[in-house]
Amino acid sequence: MNAVAATSRAPVAAPHATHKLKLLLKREFWEHKGGFFWAPIVAGGISLLLTLMAVIVGEITVRRAISDGSFHADGLSKIDGSDVTINGLDLGAITGRLGPEELRNLGHGVDVALSMSAMWPFIVLTFVVFFYCLGALYDDRKDRSVLFWKSLPLSDRDTVLSKVASALVVAPILAVGAALATMLGFLVLISLVVLLHGGNPVTLLWGPGSPLAIAGRFLAAIPVYVLWALPTVGWLLLCSAWARSKPFLWAIMIPLFAAIFVAWFDVMQVFDLDTAWFLKNITGRALLSAVPGSWMSVASIEHLRGPEELQQLMSLKSTYSTLATPQLWIGAVAGVAMILGAIRLRRWRDDN
Repeated sequence: MNAVAATSRAPVAAPHATHKLKLLLKREFWEHKGGFFWAPIVAGGISLLLTLMAVIVGEITVRRAISDGSFHADGLSKIDGSDVTINGLDLGAITGRLGPEELRNLGHGVDVALSMSAMWPFIVLTFVVFFYCLGALYDDRKDRSVLFWKSLPLSDRDTVLSKVASALVVAPILAVGAALATMLGFLVLISLVVLLHGGNPVTLLWGPGSPLAIAGRFLAAIPVYVLWALPTVGWLLLCSAWARSKPFLWAIMIPLFAAIFVAWFDVMQVFDLDTAWFLKNITGRALLSAVPGSWMSVASIEHLRGPEELQQLMSLKSTYSTLATPQLWIGAVAGVAMILGAIRLRRWRDDN
C-alpha cells in the first residue's frame, strides 16, 4: 500500500531558475551586509553628525559675536536692494519680504543643499561596488569555498549573474534608501534650526524645495546607473575570476599601463584621436563607471550658471539623455562581454 502510494506521488519539480537567483541574492546580501546595508547608513549618519556639529559651532560663534558686540542685532542685509531687518538671527522677518523670484532662487538653493546632503551614501556605494566585484569570484577560490558551491546544483552563470545583480541593482537601491533617509534627516535638522530662529520651515524650506522630486530622480537614475556601470563591473569581475593573486593590482595596473603605452607611442593618432580619448573612454570607463553620476560627462545639458546648472545636471532629462549616447551602449556591450568571460573563467579556474 505504501509502495503504491509512493509511486503514485507526483515527481518533485526542479527549483525554478528565478528561485535559485533569489537564494543566491540573499546569500550575497547576508555575506556582504556590512558593505551593502550598513556602510551607506553609517556614511549618512556621519554626514548628519558633521552637519549638526557645524550648526552648533555656528550657533556658538554667532552668539559670542552678539555678546561681544561685533554682531549687531539690528544689523541689516540686502536682498535685491531692499533692506531686511534680521533682528539678530530672526528668520521670521525675512519670510514676508521674499517675492516670487527670491522664492524660486531659494528653492534652487534648498534643492542643491538637499542633493549634496545625500551624496555621502553614493560616495560609499562607489567603493562598495568596486571592492565587492574585485573579491566576488577571487575570494571563493582563495578560501576554497568555490569547491563547495560547485558541488551544489548551481551553474556558474547563475552564480556570476547574482553577483552582477547585487552590484548593479541591490547595492544602488540600498544606497538610494540611505541617501533619502540622510536627506530627510538633513531637512528635519535644518527645519529645527529655522524654527529656533523664528522662521517657518514650510515657507523657507519645505515649500520652495522639492524633496519628493529629488527622491524620484534618485530612484529613476538607477536604470541608467545599471547600464553605465557595466564596463567597470564586468572588468572587475573578469579580473576577479582570472587573477591568481592580487586582483586589485591587476585591475588597476592593466588599464593604467595601457594608457601609458598609448600615450608614449601616440597610438591613438593612428585613429585620428588623442590620448585623452583613450583615458576617458577606455581607462576611465573600466575603472570609474561605477561612480554615481559619472555619466554626466556625456549627458545633454544647457550652459547655465549657479544652482540652476546643478539642478539641470541632476534632472531626469539630463540623466536619460545618456541613453541616446554611443558611449553608454558600447560600454554596456563591452561590460556584458567581460561578464561572459568571467562566467567561462569560473568554470575551470579553481587554482588547484
